Amino acid sequence: MKQNYQIKELTKEEFIPLYDQHKYSIFEDDHSYVLWDLLSDKELEQVKSLGSDLGSPYKLYLGVFDKSGDLVGWSWGFQENSTTFYMCNSAVLPEHRRKGIYSSLVNECVDTLSKKGFQIIYSRHCATNNDVIIPKLKAGFVISKMEIDDKFGVLIHLHFYTNKERRRIMDYRSGQLKPDSKIKEVFKL
Repeated sequence: MKQNYQIKELTKEEFIPLYDQHKYSIFEDDHSYVLWDLLSDKELEQVKSLGSDLGSPYKLYLGVFDKSGDLVGWSWGFQENSTTFYMCNSAVLPEHRRKGIYSSLVNECVDTLSKKGFQIIYSRHCATNNDVIIPKLKAGFVISKMEIDDKFGVLIHLHFYTNKERRRIMDYRSGQLKPDSKIKEVFKL
């Protein structure tokens, strides 16, 4: 990523207004819907109540700013459990794409979340979104599953394993790697 950009960690309060300025222009053509639009008032209350039962999971909000201080990209996500972080949403504004910004965001997320101690960092993407899938594969993510989602359609799940042995085990499980002595030991083969 060129020196014209800077990645900053933001609070939720700093991030949300910036995200709200751009989210509709970035995602206007994605043919998804907002779950909250389908729910009754009672269902919305129940969802809010269930969410309050979860406590305070770790959240990460990253913004990419150009040299003028304008937001040009972001990534945000949240802790799902004691081992797993979900990279929920990332984007780079069209005029700033193909400059290494997205790859830098992915690397910053992986670095920050690995240092925090997460074992799995994952994301879900439209199955044809090569602009996102390819940089993540290059960063060490692996395709872990496919999903058909009512809101977003066909999605690819990408997992990053911070533990290198778990990553190798994924290759073994997928049939790409014969079990070596370490894998045989783990599986008692």
